[in-house]
Amino acid sequence: MSPLKERITADMKAAMKSGDKARLGVIRLILAALKQVEVDERIELDDQRVTAILDKMVKQRRDSVEQYEKAGRTELADQEKFEIGVIQEYLPEPLGEAEIEALIDEAIAATGASSMKEMGKVMGMLKPKLQGRADMGTVSARIKQKLAG
Repeated sequence: MSPLKERITADMKAAMKSGDKARLGVIRLILAALKQVEVDERIELDDQRVTAILDKMVKQRRDSVEQYEKAGRTELADQEKFEIGVIQEYLPEPLGEAEIEALIDEAIAATGASSMKEMGKVMGMLKPKLQGRADMGTVSARIKQKLAG
């Protein structure tokens, strides 16, 4: 079992013992999502894949928050925000703006990308480094901006 998945499981047990039902519910959602991928793909997840799944869960919840706030459903938006907070505890420390810019510039230089056609190469190089540490949609927009010139 990956160290990250072990930590999540240990936190679930701690939440059960402390009676923190809200946190326990979110951790169970995380473990269910991880288990679903393991069963579907018949694999044992490593930390990188667990991080990718957690990152996707955060993105889904951010989208939900946006929709709930547009609809005036603040109680549902607040629940999603709470879930985001718990999930983010298991993601690596987010990178700062300057660090992200530096990695983008480095990837563009390393791939020799000079046009939008080569954006896939740049994203492919950045994704493992940035997964769970930066919003990939924002990173993608910045790369487009740089490649468009």
